[in-house]
Amino acid sequence: MYDPLLDESISANSPYPNSYWASVTEANTTGKPPADDGQLNKDINVDVAIIGGGYTGLSTALHLAREHGIKATVLEANRTAWGASGRNAGFILKSSGRKSYASMQSQWGEEVMRGIYQEMCAGVETVKSLINEGIDCDPQDNGYIRVAHKPSMFKSLLEAAALQKQMFGYDVQELSREQLHQDYMADQNAYGAIRYQDGFGINPLKLAWGYQDIARKTGVTIHCDSPVNKIQQDYSKKSGQQSQSKHILHTPNGIVTAKKVVIATNGYTAKNFHPLIKSKTLPVLSQIIVTEPLTDEQLAACNFLTSNVIMDTRALKYYYRKLPDNRILFGGRGAITGKNATDPYYANRLLSVLKSNFPALVSLKYDYAWSGWLCMSLDDMPHIYQNEQQSVFYAMGYCGSGVSFSVQAGKRLAQMVAGVTVPNLPIYQTPLTTFPFAPLRRVGQWSYFQYGKVKDRWF
Repeated sequence: MYDPLLDESISANSPYPNSYWASVTEANTTGKPPADDGQLNKDINVDVAIIGGGYTGLSTALHLAREHGIKATVLEANRTAWGASGRNAGFILKSSGRKSYASMQSQWGEEVMRGIYQEMCAGVETVKSLINEGIDCDPQDNGYIRVAHKPSMFKSLLEAAALQKQMFGYDVQELSREQLHQDYMADQNAYGAIRYQDGFGINPLKLAWGYQDIARKTGVTIHCDSPVNKIQQDYSKKSGQQSQSKHILHTPNGIVTAKKVVIATNGYTAKNFHPLIKSKTLPVLSQIIVTEPLTDEQLAACNFLTSNVIMDTRALKYYYRKLPDNRILFGGRGAITGKNATDPYYANRLLSVLKSNFPALVSLKYDYAWSGWLCMSLDDMPHIYQNEQQSVFYAMGYCGSGVSFSVQAGKRLAQMVAGVTVPNLPIYQTPLTTFPFAPLRRVGQWSYFQYGKVKDRWF
């Protein structure tokens, strides 16, 4: 499997992974994504080139066209949402990476904390507004459940709920173990929960295809099977004027000369891709399985009544949801390297945990298993930033929580590209931090996984 810490380029014309999303999405359409502009096969000059055809890139292009009258060109290595945008669990959440709002308040003060919270809320509203334009992405009932994976964590959840009620007037429901088991699902490893009234599940690939369709209707050009394998910068200076730069983007069959470049590749950014982001992220594999459909008897035995999205309190989190056809999607951490990504050990481990949650599913099998790269930042926050020349822009570091915020990030990227002022918040005004001892990032990741195992069991 492609490994962004090891591979300096990404191949073109790769099929979608054998995921549940690809299977049901292609079965419910003509079997093909919405129309694109084909592989780039000539040299072109553009004002704005966007590298990456996932949520971030499509949102940036869409908002550039709609709100600023700028028609960008999107360059995608494979197919739209071939990376994380088409492989995730489809959780729409008011999410802020892995950094808690309490930590934000302590570090930056209440005003900044509230500003970031409002951006996360705006991300969900942006997604909803685009869905309301006619995107058929199978949205399920509203509700997001955080379950305590051991009794001591229930107290922590209640404290978090109280804090969010106080800070934001957030409507958070407290659920005892008995209430959770009776009204939602009888997860035997859940010892109480809190439930948010918002948050919901969607088909992430259908959502991305919907963005693609809307973007092309606004005049956006999208070239698939056109990986950017090399970027060069050319400076020119006219007499009495500031120096201006142009960027030379090399694809297999054509060169793009662009005034401005947006890097929207997140966890799929190749090694040494651009100096602006070198050694500033950690790509981490997430693994997902989707089971065979549960029978009515199996659902009843688990009292699995809810289609809310669910996540636990572990350091190495598990997350799951019941899909519209009564399958269970279950996810968690995957392998450390791309080489081991397809090892069945990781899918079988998830199935084993799922069965420990719901012992009545002892004979259950999975029909789909796949993995994908998410993008971690050192400070557990996404960053949307630009270089000093305001000619290269990026948004990445969603820390596994980017389904909704990546669209808001694209909207803010479009404003930056157009020269419009964005909110004065750390996520927009500070760059990603370089990882110390960057060549040893995988060692640090392995160490954290070992720590997480101990913490989740004993602390």
